[in-house]
Amino acid sequence: MSTIINLSRRDFCKTGALLGGGLVLGFYYPGCKAGKKEEVKAVAPFIPNAFIRIGADDTVTIIVNKSEMGQGVYTSLPMLIAEELALDWSTIRIEPAPVDPAYNHTQWGPIQGTGGSTSIRSTWEQLRTAGATARVMLEMAAADIWQVDEKDCRAENGHIIHKGSNRKLSFGELVEKAADIEPPKDVTLKDPKDFKVIGRNKKRLDTPDKVHGKAVFGIDVMVPDMLTAVVARAPVFGGMVKSVNDKKAKEIPGVKAVVQIDSGVAVVADHFWAANLGREALEVEWDEGTLAALDTQNQGEQYVEMATKPGLIAAQRGDVQAALATAAQNIEAVYELPYLAHAPMEPLNCVAYVRPDSCEIWTGTQMQTSDRDAAVELTGLPPEKVTLHTTYLGGGFGRRAVGDAHFVREAVQVSMAVKKPIKVIWTREDDIHGGFYRPRAYNVIKAGLDAEGMPVGWQHRIVCQSIVEGTPFEMLIKDGIDETSVEGAADSPYDVPNFICDYQKAPSGVPVLWRRSVGHSFTAFVKEGFVDELAHAAGKDPYAFRRQLLAKHPRQQALLDLVAEKADWGNPSAKDRFQGIAIHESFGSFIAQVAEVSVSDAGKISVHKVVCAIDCGRTVNPDTIKAQMESAIVFGLSAAFYGEITFKNGRVVQSNFNDYEVLRMNEMPLIEVHIMPSEEPPGGVGEPGVPPIAPAVANAVFAAKGIRMRKLPMT
Repeated sequence: MSTIINLSRRDFCKTGALLGGGLVLGFYYPGCKAGKKEEVKAVAPFIPNAFIRIGADDTVTIIVNKSEMGQGVYTSLPMLIAEELALDWSTIRIEPAPVDPAYNHTQWGPIQGTGGSTSIRSTWEQLRTAGATARVMLEMAAADIWQVDEKDCRAENGHIIHKGSNRKLSFGELVEKAADIEPPKDVTLKDPKDFKVIGRNKKRLDTPDKVHGKAVFGIDVMVPDMLTAVVARAPVFGGMVKSVNDKKAKEIPGVKAVVQIDSGVAVVADHFWAANLGREALEVEWDEGTLAALDTQNQGEQYVEMATKPGLIAAQRGDVQAALATAAQNIEAVYELPYLAHAPMEPLNCVAYVRPDSCEIWTGTQMQTSDRDAAVELTGLPPEKVTLHTTYLGGGFGRRAVGDAHFVREAVQVSMAVKKPIKVIWTREDDIHGGFYRPRAYNVIKAGLDAEGMPVGWQHRIVCQSIVEGTPFEMLIKDGIDETSVEGAADSPYDVPNFICDYQKAPSGVPVLWRRSVGHSFTAFVKEGFVDELAHAAGKDPYAFRRQLLAKHPRQQALLDLVAEKADWGNPSAKDRFQGIAIHESFGSFIAQVAEVSVSDAGKISVHKVVCAIDCGRTVNPDTIKAQMESAIVFGLSAAFYGEITFKNGRVVQSNFNDYEVLRMNEMPLIEVHIMPSEEPPGGVGEPGVPPIAPAVANAVFAAKGIRMRKLPMT
C-alpha cells in the first residue's frame, strides 16, 4: 500500500487552506455540480488523504501530482481514483498538487516529478488505494448514521447506498461524519474483472478549456505589476560574460533594467517586445570558453576514431570474436544519429515574485521539487515560504525535467534584483540554442550468420556523450556505463548466443539529457535497422526473422503477429508502396509498427500509413493510449526526416522551425493503433511509441529502393 495513505491526516489537513482554494492557478472543469453550494458552504470539506477533497456540494477535487503536458494525466489519474471511489464523474474538479512530500514520486525517491512514462506505473496502486480509502470512510460514515453494518453499504455514482433498505446519501451529505472517522490502515482494491472505469474510454477533462482558450499555460500567467525579461546567453555552451555595455539597451522605450545573472544578461521591460529589442541592443563581450571551436564535422571524425577502440562493456555473453571468425557470413554497418532538440510548442518560461518573506513561482515544470529547492537556495527562504504553482505545459518531452532548474533560477534571480514579479520568456531561437539535447550517437555494429542464416554473433559499439553525466541524475552511471546511453541495445531481446555491447563515452560539454524515449530513440534505430539487414542477408522475411529471434519473448511475438495481421504484411495497399517493420521494448511497454511508404524518382520519401500495435499491460484510458501513439509517431517522423542540431565555430547552426523543421500536416500518414489486451501491470505510454517509427520507415525505404538509410535525418 502507498505510504501516502498512512500520512497523518491531521498533519496533512494543515494545508487544507491551500488545497481548498489558495492555489492561484487551480483548475475547474465545466459540468461539475454546484447546486448545493449556498446552503452548505460553511461545511468543511472531507479530506481523507493528500489526493482527494470532497465538498458538501458533492464536488470531488482530485489533486494530481503529475504535470499535464498533453499526455492526459489530468484524466487518466483521476480515473484510478474514480474506479475505487465510485464517484459521479461529472462532479470532478482537478487541481495541480503543491510541492509536498505527500506527492513525491513512488519510484524515484524524495522528489516530485513527471517523466520516464511513469505516471500511471508509479500511481497505479497509490491512487487506487487513495480512492478505496475514501470510499470505505464514506461507507463507515453512512453505516454510523443509519446504524447498520458497513458491509451492507456500497458506493455507487457519488452516493452510499444501503443494500437492505435502498436508502442512500450523497458523498456531500456525508462529509461531516466522514471527517471524524479514522482512515483504515488497509483496504481491499477491486478485482480488475469488476472495473467499470479503468480500461474504458473517457473524454479528456482538460480539452474544453484548451479549446476555449481558458487553460493557463506558464506563458499565459499574468501577475499585477509584472515585468517581462529576456536573457542574453553565451553563444557558445560554457561561455561567460566578460563585459557589458547596456547604454543602448536602456534607451529602448519600456526597458526598465539590465541585470547580470548567472546565465547571462537579462533585459527587463514593461513587455516582451521592449525586452527583446533591448537585448538586441546590448553590447556583450563573451569569453567563449573551451567549446568555441566545436564543429560538427570535426566531432564526427573524432567519433569515428573512438569507434576503432573497445569501450566499457555494457553487456556480454559468449565469445563474439570466435563466433564472427567462424560465421558463414559477416555483416557490418555504421549507424549515425545527430543531436536533437525537444522543440516543444511552448518555449521555456517562468514567473517569479520574490518578496522579503516569501517567494512565489508559476511555471510549467516536470520537476517540482528541484525547481522549488532552487528558489529556496537562491533566496535563503525556508521551503514552506516558497510556493510553486504548476501550470499546464505546452509540451515537455523531458526539456522541463533537467533537474538544474535553470529557467526557474533566471526568473528568481531577476525578481530578486528588481524586487518585482518577473516573467522570463525564452524565444524559439533561445530554445533551439538552449541545449539539453538528445546526444549525437555513432554506432558500429557487426554480426555473423550461420549456414541457416541465423545470427551466431552480435557486436554493437556505441559512441556518444553520457546522457546524465554532470546532471543531478548521475546515479544512473554504474561502473562507468551510463545506462540511459545503452538502453535498448545492451538489453536487446534477440536470441543471439554470442553478444557484446560496449560503450565509448564521448567528450562532454554540449548539454544533453533525456528527450522523449531517451537512449531508445537511437538504439532502436540501430537495432531494428540492422536486424532487418540480417534478415535480407539471410534471404528471410523480416517479420518471420524477428519472430524466430524472439522465441523466448512470447509477448513480443504476439505483438508482431498482431501488427503483421492488421497491416496485412506483405500486401501493401498500392503497387508503388512498400512496407517496413520494427518492434521495440521501452519503459515497460512493447510497440510494433509497420510503415507503408513510397519513394519518388527524385528520392522523396512519403509515409502513407502506419499500423501500430502496443502491449502496455493493463490500460486505463484506451483513447489516451491511441492519442499518445499518434503523437509519438509524429514526433519520431519529425526526427527521422528533419531533426538535426549541428555546430559551427561552437555555435548552434539551427535557429527556428525554418531550419529545425517538424512534420507538417500534409505529411501526416494515416495511423491505426491496436491495443493488445493484457493482464500484466501497466507499462509506459508517452515515450515507447517513438523508437520504432524511424527504423520501420528506413526498412520500408530499403524494400522500395534497395538503399539502406543508416543515418538520420533521412536526407
